[in-house]
Amino acid sequence: MTNVRPRIALTLARPSAFHGASHQRYRDALESAGADLVVLHPGDAVPSDLDGLCLSGGGDIESARYGEADMACSDVDTDRDALEIEIAKVAIERDIPVLGICRGFQILNVVRDGSLVQDVPGHRHLEREGLVEHRDVIVRPGSRLAKATGGAPLTVNSRHHQAVTRDTLGRGLIATAVVDDLIEAFELDDRRWVVGIQWHPERTSEVSPEARRIFDAFVQEAARTTTASR
Repeated sequence: MTNVRPRIALTLARPSAFHGASHQRYRDALESAGADLVVLHPGDAVPSDLDGLCLSGGGDIESARYGEADMACSDVDTDRDALEIEIAKVAIERDIPVLGICRGFQILNVVRDGSLVQDVPGHRHLEREGLVEHRDVIVRPGSRLAKATGGAPLTVNSRHHQAVTRDTLGRGLIATAVVDDLIEAFELDDRRWVVGIQWHPERTSEVSPEARRIFDAFVQEAARTTTASR
């Protein structure tokens, strides 16, 4: 029997020359792991037939989405918010695997009725600036992330000025990596495989090899969703 590549939706910002290299890194990481990609941009419709969902990084989520006034948001795209919130809810309802990266991590928190710290000192949201490196990040033993990465301490890269803390964590989400007061990874405890990470494993030169394995684990889990009809 021929192996079927899982059909995975990848949400991205609107196409632009600025975002080109960033978008390609996500595509390369997922396709190398074995995904058949369906790329979605703001305004696109939610596909009816998916095996997995990857929510990528990008600009800030409109603060009204989590019931707060705008104190420090920038680069907001309400069409992208609408698409990603809808498709994340659909994926969670259908119990298909979800990987949220940076902004995608924050989308998952908002979908689960959490909120965000709108500005974290020392972090900047611009792609080319504000890299914060965390070494020897300890992942919660037994978690999906620990199984994906082998459980070793990770070196990761944070590029975010907004964040999730224990006080803002959404319902059902379990923190699996915490640095200082910031939650850097979580998972949803009542679904098969929903993992959010605040760092960028697609930037392979900036993270430890173990941290990159998250794409393989995600795509392998999504492959379990594929149907014999494809």
